[in-house]
Amino acid sequence: MKTSIITLFFCTFLALNNFAQKNSEMVKVGDIFTIAKVDMNNYKYIKFPKDNFIIKKNGFADYTNIVNQKVKITALKENKKGKIQATIQLTSGRSFFKSYKSIQVDLKNALAKKELI
Repeated sequence: MKTSIITLFFCTFLALNNFAQKNSEMVKVGDIFTIAKVDMNNYKYIKFPKDNFIIKKNGFADYTNIVNQKVKITALKENKKGKIQATIQLTSGRSFFKSYKSIQVDLKNALAKKELI
């Protein structure tokens, strides 16, 4: 009786462990998303550079050009706080604001707040 309870507990633990690993791999490198429109261009979790840095790199700080653009995840990494940071690029091969090839994103929060869809 004692061994059957331990065996049942062990099997349950393994099943839950496998389920947790599958859920953490929902987003992969190469997945494609769309940048959504946000009120007053207030993107909180997509780390767009400030307007003055865009202008210094001879870019155009115009957010209307990036709305509804398809982006591809090129890299995923977890920071010290446990948040998943993703690097995104435009699928068209162009640069953001004609000056930045890639942008950092707090992936979980950007998807939850509908900045990326």
